[in-house]
Amino acid sequence: MLFPESWLRSFTDPDLTTDALSHQLTMAGLEVEETQPVAPPFSGIVVAHITEIAPHPNADKLRVCQVDDGSGTPLQIVCGAPNAAAGLKVPLARIGAVLPGGMKIGKAKMRGVESFGMLCSARELGLSQDHAGLLELAADAQPGQSLRDLLDLDDTLFTLKLTPNRADCLSILGVAREVAALTGAPLRRPQVAPVPVTLADRLPVDVQATDLCGRFAGRVIRGVNARAQTPAWIKSRLERAGQRAISALVDISNYIMLELGRPTHVFDLNTISQGLTVRWAREGETLKLLNEQTVTLQPDVGVIASGDQLESLAGIMGGDASAVTLDTTDIYLEGAFWWPEAIMGRARRFKFSSEASHRFERGVDFANIPEDLEVMTRMIVDICGGEVGPLDDQVLNLPSRNPVELRLDRCRRVLGIDVSQSQVEDIFSRLNLPFEVSGNVFRVSPPSYRFDLSIEEDLIEEVARVYGFEQIPDVAPMAPAVMTAAPEARHGPHLLRERVAARDYQEVINFSFVEEAWEHNYAGNTDPIRLLNPIASQLAVMRSSLIGGLLANIRHNANRKQSRVRVFELGRVFARDAAVADGDLTVKGVNQPQRLAAAAWGPAFPEQWGVPVRQVDFYDVKSDLEALLGTRAATLVCEAAEHPALHPGRAARLVLDGKPIGWLGEVHPRWVQQLELAHAPVVFEVDVEAISVSPMPAPAELSRQPFVIRDLAVWIGAGVAYGDLLHTLRQAISADPKLAIVKDIRLFDVWRDKNAVQAGQSPETSLALRFWLQDADVTLDDAQVEACMATLLDALVKVHGVRQRA
Repeated sequence: MLFPESWLRSFTDPDLTTDALSHQLTMAGLEVEETQPVAPPFSGIVVAHITEIAPHPNADKLRVCQVDDGSGTPLQIVCGAPNAAAGLKVPLARIGAVLPGGMKIGKAKMRGVESFGMLCSARELGLSQDHAGLLELAADAQPGQSLRDLLDLDDTLFTLKLTPNRADCLSILGVAREVAALTGAPLRRPQVAPVPVTLADRLPVDVQATDLCGRFAGRVIRGVNARAQTPAWIKSRLERAGQRAISALVDISNYIMLELGRPTHVFDLNTISQGLTVRWAREGETLKLLNEQTVTLQPDVGVIASGDQLESLAGIMGGDASAVTLDTTDIYLEGAFWWPEAIMGRARRFKFSSEASHRFERGVDFANIPEDLEVMTRMIVDICGGEVGPLDDQVLNLPSRNPVELRLDRCRRVLGIDVSQSQVEDIFSRLNLPFEVSGNVFRVSPPSYRFDLSIEEDLIEEVARVYGFEQIPDVAPMAPAVMTAAPEARHGPHLLRERVAARDYQEVINFSFVEEAWEHNYAGNTDPIRLLNPIASQLAVMRSSLIGGLLANIRHNANRKQSRVRVFELGRVFARDAAVADGDLTVKGVNQPQRLAAAAWGPAFPEQWGVPVRQVDFYDVKSDLEALLGTRAATLVCEAAEHPALHPGRAARLVLDGKPIGWLGEVHPRWVQQLELAHAPVVFEVDVEAISVSPMPAPAELSRQPFVIRDLAVWIGAGVAYGDLLHTLRQAISADPKLAIVKDIRLFDVWRDKNAVQAGQSPETSLALRFWLQDADVTLDDAQVEACMATLLDALVKVHGVRQRA
């Protein structure tokens, strides 16, 4: 929120410097992000009146001006500005004046004619980028008056970075209330006498949706002059608050919004054929807005209609059809309370934002609507004239102001200070919070403009920030710090991150809310959890998979000419689960497991002379995953299966100790093409809980006996997988004590007939397995080894029908 300091001080003027006021607001929770002067430093610039002007004798583009600078002696100034003319009031830099940047003005001779100063443009004074001509000043400006005093250039612009809960401070009045409470300076709220009613005209308004609009007020004003000039002081305040002056009626509406926090709307009465109806939109209705954008509406968007014609997007933006113009003569002035839940996220849905929706979705004061409209009516009549009708005010469905209790003992424990009852009473009084005290319990009724006071901690926060965070002593906690022993077999998230990073992956942290298309494409989730108030229209649902974020990271890097990307993320995902109940760390109906996901794209190894360049594949990433699992990798099984994000023939369901834990595979070609990647990334995603516990290593005596190595090659049918063979061998070894001498099994060769494959046939595949055998006590003899190998081969023949390859 941007505003000039002088505007704030017109409401309350504490005896504080600009820096001290900025610090006080920041320490009270209203962070002053930046302060900057309205104009850069310059001196010696005064108002001058051009009395005469003549052509320069030696230059076609220069003219010789005689100016009155209030000193009583005319000055001769040579000027080349195209708008220089007799009668203008313009800024004059006298001899000795210093311009922004340090340039000092002295007497000069231009093409043989002396010049005793310089007439200035707005850009030369650092007031704007306009360099088309001299800065024209008001006709009633007095020659010789300091330009800084005339334009109030010694002002300071404050930029507040407000938290979303402090909607009451989205106005000068709201900030002034805070300053008055913090400093004790008196608060001066604008007081105006109601404008006399001179018309009996009323516009009927039918509020059909009280869950959309809780209060609606308005009045008819006829005979206004929409071409009236907005007073300079209003224009100045609006411009310094970041608003562009448009026309008197629009400027007044914006001014009231910024000063009092009251968004209003002004309808051109002559464009409204019938009365107004406040209702929810009908599916497919369209409305052209003031920003010339045409939007298609859904039934959860509020509108103001006149008959079948939509006139306004309720609480967000007015319609183009009923907008006031310079030819408008009759208007309808509207002010309403729109329920925050009915406004939240609607503007972002249409990919724009408005000052009105920014306020209404956070909560706007619903008690002072008639008073604020009276202030606005007075400004309209004083500036634009007109005849005023009666103010209609419909109170329909306002928020209940439920009292909030504060226990003084609880407040002391939370803050760690012995705040007294009288101090708390003083703080609540300064904040204008009505309260009752019963013993040590305060019962506070939140005002109509404070939507952030609903629980006891909110009141404790109010006490803390007005008491002063700087006054709360820095005391070490008194609770005993008892270190709890973590189970050695359990691996926390830090160790998991360390292990993945050691495999040359870089950690990323992505948003938990993602594009809805990601959920459909990468997770097959047709019913994702939607956000009520997304920070952006494309980030509208909660993620149920980490894969989408990692693929976006890869695409981002690929677009910036990175050829090799390896990223991982450890975070929570969110999915619907009716079995989940409410708890301290759970939300009913929402499962929130932690997942670990990684993605690799580009060359398998950094480019170097000793290794040929090849793209990362399924087995590279599987190796990384096995390194992460450590000793448990022996029980990891990859089962061929289909996943929405993965290649149909290059994806596997991961099973650990007989339980599914996640997925591994190459990204589906469809998504690779959509991401515009030259190669397919390989990703895995596993459940953190499933991989967080590993058995402790068991020490064993090393054998002094040599290993015996034997190879076994077998033919297998098309439907038999190597994993199935390995599972059968391990089962046989565990069931027969004589096979305990088998210490390791590895696949070292795969062969199939290429001609048969090219012909579309399904030939047998030859797998060559290598076995390591060792006895702990004695050297193995050939008979024992051959018997062991025969038993293993027999197991494969019985279960899978393999044939030994000669």
